[in-house]
Amino acid sequence: MADVLAASKPSDWRPVDPENTLYMDLAAGRIVIELQPEFAPKHAANLRALTRAKYFDGLAITRSQDNFVVQWGEAHAPKSFGEAKPALAPEFTRPAAGLKFTALPDPDTYAAQTGFVNGFPAAREAAQGSAWLVHCYGMVGAGRDNDAGSGSGAELYVVNGHAIRMLDRNITLVGRVLQGMDVLSTMPRGRGPMGFYQKPEERTPIMQIRLAADVPVAERTNLEVLRTDTQTFTDLIESRRNRTDEWYKVPAGRIDVCSVPLPVRKAK
Repeated sequence: MADVLAASKPSDWRPVDPENTLYMDLAAGRIVIELQPEFAPKHAANLRALTRAKYFDGLAITRSQDNFVVQWGEAHAPKSFGEAKPALAPEFTRPAAGLKFTALPDPDTYAAQTGFVNGFPAAREAAQGSAWLVHCYGMVGAGRDNDAGSGSGAELYVVNGHAIRMLDRNITLVGRVLQGMDVLSTMPRGRGPMGFYQKPEERTPIMQIRLAADVPVAERTNLEVLRTDTQTFTDLIESRRNRTDEWYKVPAGRIDVCSVPLPVRKAK
């Protein structure tokens, strides 16, 4: 894979849109999250409104469940949503038509076809059916109650372990972590039910969450993502399906959607 990336052209990479990028600042470092408005436009808009209302500032990481998710949001009294909505209709799926879908050649357990859309792992029923984002490591979703329309983005979680694909099409996925999973995945595990922290001092405070577009240019974390609609990405997939490293004696000859790396680098 290193050889594939070394041979990539500048046009194989795309910048991250500041209007769809969140910076979550913790004492341990910055978490960079890219939103995916192609799949969750209403949630992306609500998250921009919540962020600009400073809703998340001073909240905390409230849950860290081993091999499942890390979650953040309110621990007690609700805060003002500003102009954001307190609940949204679910955006579990969308029409597949119109998406630039880079399909994997291998079968999947949970979907008729898996692949990638603009840097995000996705699945679809067929080219003219429905499509959805999938719960791979680092994907970010909007927590909800039993009511499918009870989520808003005010409670967010990130997948910090094995792909939890049984959640696909049951929760709105809003984006993925581009940088900072090393911080989130090493959060102390909560000892309460479902990994929730039981004492306030166990929670990690969120200093602030800001939109990159609202951060001075000099303070931004400028990243770029390998485009998933390129020959370079197709070559990367093949390099992982059929490993030619000397260490591998039996290449797998296939790969699942959550095992394909999605490269991110500092913008050049």
